[in-house]
Amino acid sequence: MARCTAPVQGHRSAAARAACPACGGGGRYSGYSSYSSYSAPSYSSSGNSGGSRSSGAGGSSRSVRPRWSPAGSTQFYTPEEVRALTPIRETVEKRALLPELRHIFLCHAWDDRQGVAKTLYDLLVASGISVWFSENDIGLGEPFLRAIDKGLAKSRIGIVLVTPALLKRLPTAGVADKELSVLLARDQIVPIVHGTTYDDLREVSPMLASRNGLDTAEMPMTDVAAKLADLVTYIVAQVV
Repeated sequence: MARCTAPVQGHRSAAARAACPACGGGGRYSGYSSYSSYSAPSYSSSGNSGGSRSSGAGGSSRSVRPRWSPAGSTQFYTPEEVRALTPIRETVEKRALLPELRHIFLCHAWDDRQGVAKTLYDLLVASGISVWFSENDIGLGEPFLRAIDKGLAKSRIGIVLVTPALLKRLPTAGVADKELSVLLARDQIVPIVHGTTYDDLREVSPMLASRNGLDTAEMPMTDVAAKLADLVTYIVAQVV
């Protein structure tokens, strides 16, 4: 039986589709144009208890374009990443109609505020993404926890920057722990693992470790930011 080449090569042009032994020949896959329309119905961690490690030894290669990927994006994904991020994308689309929401709430350790958290913030802003970032969004004299509460309420999704500093902070039940508790209660959280591992995270927060995310051991921070930008960018259709 002829095999469809879309999972590996994609059908992004008429010529590519015509060259496919399954689709070009009018086989049973002929109605399937490309993986760019892929959408998983829900996220389940049963198949991967250790978080996202998809590009490591034995993992799937990044060859998938999810349905939300903009036409000009250069980012490709593993099937595991698409399955994990699809529920987050659905949250983005539901909340896109709400006014004055930031794209992303950035949860991070206090120690990282002028280091890796600032680096990630700058990369996201450079991609046109609005980010709630405590360093910029809490004014002098403003009640700290109330400002964070408002930031959580007015963001489409949250990302948690998982670093060695965060792993030290979470057991102290500080501000980052409170932010994480709120984000875990909703299906709108993406862990970004940097400078540590999912095994270390599981020792501190098994619930967060059960969520697949993005890992800078597998891709540079620039690609992490680009994938987050793909995920949260959503243009609401204008009714004429």
